[in-house]
Amino acid sequence: MSQTFQMIPPSLLEAIGVVGFGLYVLNYTMLTMHHLTSHSKTYFIINIVAASCVLIGLIHSFNLASALIQGFWIVISFTAIFVRLRPSKDASLA
Repeated sequence: MSQTFQMIPPSLLEAIGVVGFGLYVLNYTMLTMHHLTSHSKTYFIINIVAASCVLIGLIHSFNLASALIQGFWIVISFTAIFVRLRPSKDASLA
């Protein structure tokens, strides 16, 4: 697996990480401008993609703290999507 990543040019890995940064900024801007809500699945999907891109960028220049933050964003975003897809207790009472 690591041999596969070694074949990727470092500049491409860095560019993917920068795309992740851009997605974070775009997501936060859309949230701030009320184009997204923090309850929408789209918000969390963008967070997952952004964190994944930043993690890919970290392959070339690893930073444990940053990798842990990205891992947290991925786990919490998947958790939020799962919670939103689960039928609510109120819906089962209807």
